Amino acid sequence: MTSHQIHQLKLVTWTGMLVNVLLSVFKILAGYFGRSQTILADGFHSLSDTVTDIAIIVGVKYWCAPPDATHPHGHQRIETIITQFIGLALAAVAVGISYRAIVTLHEMHSQPPKMIALVAGFVSIVSKEAIYQWTVFVGKKIRSSAVVANAWHHRSDALSSIPAVIAVGVARIFPSWSFVDHVGAIIVSLFILQAAWKIVWPSLKELADTGASPELIKEIENIILSTRGVISVHKIRTRKIGHGYQVDLHIQVNGRITVVEGHNIAEETKINLIRKGSNLLDVIVHFEPKTPE
Repeated sequence: MTSHQIHQLKLVTWTGMLVNVLLSVFKILAGYFGRSQTILADGFHSLSDTVTDIAIIVGVKYWCAPPDATHPHGHQRIETIITQFIGLALAAVAVGISYRAIVTLHEMHSQPPKMIALVAGFVSIVSKEAIYQWTVFVGKKIRSSAVVANAWHHRSDALSSIPAVIAVGVARIFPSWSFVDHVGAIIVSLFILQAAWKIVWPSLKELADTGASPELIKEIENIILSTRGVISVHKIRTRKIGHGYQVDLHIQVNGRITVVEGHNIAEETKINLIRKGSNLLDVIVHFEPKTPE
């Protein structure tokens, strides 16, 4: 990751964290004084975003560090671990919100939620969707799974505010339906759980060394077979690390050429793959002789 990309990452994350702090304080106060459990829960959800923002700001200097003696393949998996942390933090928030809403479902509100709670919900939807759009744009541009995951954390806040606004609106119009505020909090938690799963599952597959998609394997094969001197390719193994893939493969070359010529073909194959392939970070090419019949 270049210094410019790191600057972009920090700028969007610091901005998101500032918005999260201001918005969470506003929603918590609006939920408390506006008598809305849904908006109060949504405020704590926004506060959890601040934790993941800090995780990215602190973690970026570690996962961008070059390979060393203890991490010969680089430190990109630290980004994967932080992505996991963000997803699990989201899931924990969802469980906490739903538990609180369920155990208090039978409680009746003495008065309906106030207008300030409704305003807080609308402000949350607009501000968090704007931060999501910016963050996901930067995350995809610099190919950072942690930043994209954090963007979804922002969007989950925006999406969860939609049922929150509906619940508060219904409770204000029909005061006897105060239970809707609790139901809204449960719906908020389901949105958050869905976002958590979308974050956790891909990074779990990465930690389990799941290989590349069939489409990427086919792309790799085509690039290799278009390289001068390569007769065939087999034993293609891939593993995802951070935003890209490491590839290990075997090619067959004419068995009557010299070792130096075979080595040059292997090097050209590696260069072509890194230059033309989709997010290929490192390639190891083994060459084998194939005697012409």
